[in-house]
Amino acid sequence: MTSITTAEQAQQELLEEFQLFDNWMDRYQYIIDMGKALPSFPDDWKLDELKIQGCQSNVWMRHERRGDALHFDAISDAAIVSGLIAVLMRIYNDRMPSDIVATSPHFLKDLGLDKHLSPTRSNGLNSMLERIYQVAHQEAAA
Repeated sequence: MTSITTAEQAQQELLEEFQLFDNWMDRYQYIIDMGKALPSFPDDWKLDELKIQGCQSNVWMRHERRGDALHFDAISDAAIVSGLIAVLMRIYNDRMPSDIVATSPHFLKDLGLDKHLSPTRSNGLNSMLERIYQVAHQEAAA
């Protein structure tokens, strides 16, 4: 994989990868497979304050500052949602807060996720995005 320097470049690379798939069943499987590769998320991180509200399944997300970048860890008890987390991590994890804030999540429309996810999954994905942007805004202002 090439060295990615910005969230926008990560989005573009992801879009190119998804163009390799002819149908949505293959895309769903790819998303699920991405979720299986998420780093472990210890049970002691599964705290109420780290739980994402608005998700049908259980989702926990934590963050920490690592130098100039924001590092996120997240997990879900649902395979497709873990895959969506992996998509978000590809784009936004270990990026500077200003890069996150400046990057519009156009991948939702460009990939067709806005049309191919159920309303509850879309709500959950949007809730996760809101948390990432909220943290980035707070850290960018700090």
